[in-house]
Amino acid sequence: MWERVTGIATRWRSWTLLAVAALGAAVTIIVLVFTLADANRDRDAALRLQASSSDRVTLAATFEAAMARSEAALGRYIVSLDNAQGTLFSDDWRTSGVLLDRLAKAGSEDPEQAAQIAALRAAWSVRSKELADTAIRTTYHQNSEALATYYKIRSSPALDQLTVGIQSVIEHERDILSQRSSLVANRIDRARSLTTLVSVAGVLMVAGVVGLAFLVLGAAQRRQREQERSEALEDAVAERTAELSAANERLVAEMATREAAEARLRQAQKMDAVGQLTGGIAHDFNNMLAVVLGGVELAKRRISDGRDDPTRHLDSAMEGANRAAALTKRLLAFARAEPLLPAATDADALIERMSDLLDRTLGEQIAVRHLARAHGWPIFADRHQLENALLNLAVNARDAMDAKESGGGTLTIATARVALNDGEIADLFAGDYVRISISDTGVGIERAVLDRIFEPFFTTKAAGKGTGLGLSQVFGYARQSDGTVTVDSIVGTGTTVSLYLPRHAGEVVALDDRYEEMALSTPGRKAKILVVEDDRRVLAATVEVLLELGHEPVSCLGPEDAAAELRRHPDIDLLLSDVLMPGRTGPELAAELRKIQPDLKVIFVTGYTGDIASAEAFGDDTVLRKPFTIGALGTAIDMKLVSPDTAALEKRAAA
Repeated sequence: MWERVTGIATRWRSWTLLAVAALGAAVTIIVLVFTLADANRDRDAALRLQASSSDRVTLAATFEAAMARSEAALGRYIVSLDNAQGTLFSDDWRTSGVLLDRLAKAGSEDPEQAAQIAALRAAWSVRSKELADTAIRTTYHQNSEALATYYKIRSSPALDQLTVGIQSVIEHERDILSQRSSLVANRIDRARSLTTLVSVAGVLMVAGVVGLAFLVLGAAQRRQREQERSEALEDAVAERTAELSAANERLVAEMATREAAEARLRQAQKMDAVGQLTGGIAHDFNNMLAVVLGGVELAKRRISDGRDDPTRHLDSAMEGANRAAALTKRLLAFARAEPLLPAATDADALIERMSDLLDRTLGEQIAVRHLARAHGWPIFADRHQLENALLNLAVNARDAMDAKESGGGTLTIATARVALNDGEIADLFAGDYVRISISDTGVGIERAVLDRIFEPFFTTKAAGKGTGLGLSQVFGYARQSDGTVTVDSIVGTGTTVSLYLPRHAGEVVALDDRYEEMALSTPGRKAKILVVEDDRRVLAATVEVLLELGHEPVSCLGPEDAAAELRRHPDIDLLLSDVLMPGRTGPELAAELRKIQPDLKVIFVTGYTGDIASAEAFGDDTVLRKPFTIGALGTAIDMKLVSPDTAALEKRAAA
């Protein structure tokens, strides 16, 4: 009995020991399995980090390549004037911006990398403005300035900052990639070691505990089934990914096709606008020429038959010629091929003088308010060009208000003093500015349209109602005056266009009054004048005008013989020269002649200044625009010969 009890106890102890051993083996297996799982997760995380660093390096390199392609396309655009190259430049530069955004998003979790990308974005923004300015000059056919600017910005600090910034990003990511690669290797080694340990422990435990071997085998079978299901799932995911990739490629191809079609459509619209503009100009010039030719012919007949006074017919012809000259001046101002003639101007006083013109132009349904808040801050601006810019903006505002169902509205022209920091508004330098804001209560401008309103020939008006030149002319004038234009709009509420023009340090001078006083109080005197003109008919006409004014002209057909004529006539008082001539320009000729006679006074006459359309090219010399009247030429000569300190008044007389 005791032996039976002892045997039963022994068996229970054996089963108990076996159960304890099985439990211990199970616990050990569980611990090892969880450790291995953690090691696998760490390995997978390290692999993902490694792939992320590789992607950032690839993004940085692709960003650099996109910028390089864009700048190369801009160079080809400047040289060839091929609009396709201009479009390629714009598209590649926009792609570089998208890549920079993706790079910033990818590196946002790394503070050091985020700082590097922020510096890179600042340099990219500066570079973008430099390239955009060069592209705009090319668009307006200022090829020489565009090419000079292009070569100048090739050594721009922003370009060096971009190169250094990209290299820093790549080196930083390569360092991280190296660290992560080491981490991946360590995690893989750890996973392998743990796998080996689990295998050895399993073998030992299978040898010691048969029952646990069955359990381990069952677990292995379950893992195999899970692996099969995982592989099947991975195959399905890969297949779906391939389908999505193919769909994405088709979508990208469709987008490219659509963008190309839109570009062709925009080009066709631009050409249509050019045709409308050309037709309108031809129509106006034909009307004006009809008045001129008709008046001259009638005057000739009245002179021949003596039946009537021919003066009124000549006056009619003169009026038509003056209208043609005014139209040419507006076209040159639009093309920015005419030098500005700036003067210290009170913006509030100028706007106040325009009030009657604005009332007549806008009509009775538009109420005009003027909020004068510049408080005496003058600006140094071309008054006529500023008036044209404000009138253009007022007409656009009227059209926007007329588009509302109620019709009419309020136009508010407000001035203000503003102090800006570097880059606070567009690319303006730090300093004091006068802001002129034109606000309307019209329909507003949608975002898609707002981004394109300053493009030449872009218009939202119906065919035949506009050519899209007004806002482009306003933008060009603001940039020529070292200022800029901004637009804020709310659809359904209205739009505000703001001109920022630099404050002038000097005092406002009533140029009109001083000019009249000088013209009336200064007697003319006979002068010997060297006339240089490459057009024989214009030269003959100018000589006749000078003789009529009582002066002694010395004519010179072209600039080649001017120096010899000056040496033959050392008593010459004044040089009257055309600006654009074969061989050299008027300013170049004046500089050459002043080596012979340093105190030589100069008056330039021109109808188009082309590539030297800046006031600085003429210094303090007078610029008289063709066509000019006999009185205007006489006044300019008298003012030039009176005193050397009338440079500012001379420029006003030329206007």
